[in-house]
Amino acid sequence: MNTDINYQTVVRELAGIETTSDRDRLTKLSLDYYHFSPILTDKLQNKRGDLAVFPTTEAEVLQIARLCVKYKLPLTVRGAGTGNYGQCIPLEGGIILDISKMNQIKWLKPGIACVEPGVKMAAFDKKAREIGWELRMAPSTYRTATIGGFVGGGSVGMGSVNYGQISDRGNLRRVRIVTMEEQPQVIELQGDEVKNVLHAYGTTGIITELEISLAPAYPWQEVIAVFDDFMTAAKFGQALSDSGGIVKKLVSIHADPIPRYFTALQNYLPQGKHCALLMVSEYDFAPFQDLVKEYQGEITYSKSASEALKGTSLLEFTWNHTTLHARNVDTNLTYLQTFYFTLERLEKLYQQAGDEIMIHLEFLRAGDKAVPAGLQLIRYTTEARLNEIIRDREVEGAFIANPHVFTIEDGGNKQIDPQKVAFKQKIDPYGLLNPGKMRGYQKPVESSL
Repeated sequence: MNTDINYQTVVRELAGIETTSDRDRLTKLSLDYYHFSPILTDKLQNKRGDLAVFPTTEAEVLQIARLCVKYKLPLTVRGAGTGNYGQCIPLEGGIILDISKMNQIKWLKPGIACVEPGVKMAAFDKKAREIGWELRMAPSTYRTATIGGFVGGGSVGMGSVNYGQISDRGNLRRVRIVTMEEQPQVIELQGDEVKNVLHAYGTTGIITELEISLAPAYPWQEVIAVFDDFMTAAKFGQALSDSGGIVKKLVSIHADPIPRYFTALQNYLPQGKHCALLMVSEYDFAPFQDLVKEYQGEITYSKSASEALKGTSLLEFTWNHTTLHARNVDTNLTYLQTFYFTLERLEKLYQQAGDEIMIHLEFLRAGDKAVPAGLQLIRYTTEARLNEIIRDREVEGAFIANPHVFTIEDGGNKQIDPQKVAFKQKIDPYGLLNPGKMRGYQKPVESSL
């Protein structure tokens, strides 16, 4: 990497493209919600970019890429910065490429849309619902997250109970990317080729356009149901997720005392109860009520789709917003992303949890069935103890996607993806794209000269 570059020279060569070197803005643009992890906080809190750029077109992205290759400058792509494990934090400084101004919907038709990466998810859905469609899935940061950022750094969210993970075949149709070769070019990936950029933290190309599959839009009624027993709540969640005749979008189960952290919902969460935060189709509310009754639950909150659109959505108490609300009360709390796969395994681990671990479930589709996963809350003491908890759960057959590491592999399935590494070596031969985030990639010697 070039450590001697004068960034004023770069600014001059990028005349016509918005840039900033203001330290306060750079600090904001260099960080995400990594502070959910005390381990990442220690490792990443002082990492900063040297210059931020705000392209509005693919042609400008190409211009920026050429300049980075010319001066051997690291480049880190950023969406809205709503990730939690340092995906967009520049480990080696350099250029931060903020995609927020590339926010055009190119076209939209039933079942499919073409968008620029900076399109915000909630804004897109508002437009898509005009023709009866919506995003297949979205994170709890739905109001501010960008579609490109979700593809590059996210994986699941509301809607995953129906459509699985963003990486499942068919959810992402096509992407256009700018490479970081000696002469940067635009290439298109289609079908299974899109896996090269999915959850790659921007290490395998700069996304400039995406073609995404959509879901039919329903009027989503938001509901809270409470239960006396946690495993009864979990079994209800499984039954709802498996109910083919009840259309749903969110099945989120929270063991006591997690509901105590939902300050704005306290009127609907009786002390000592376990709760389910849910989104179901208004058309299916009657059979849904019967299911709640079957599992001895009580509905304490219900808002029609039109009412739910006016205020804070229950989505913003689920997925990793659960962690956010908990940490607003107790900053010693952190989390682990856990796939339990079966209720039997969940029950065993719940019984072992004690006061140190609080179970938070999110049901999602994996293959041909819905499975209990989630983001369990952990009372953090030491890194060694956290690693011990991870090992204990893995021994029991659960899968942990560790949010306390910043490399793609270690935060995922712990394995290097040779195809993704080979693709990066081809399109980023100098290792300039978000360096340090792909453990399987070995930086060429030339890049440090």
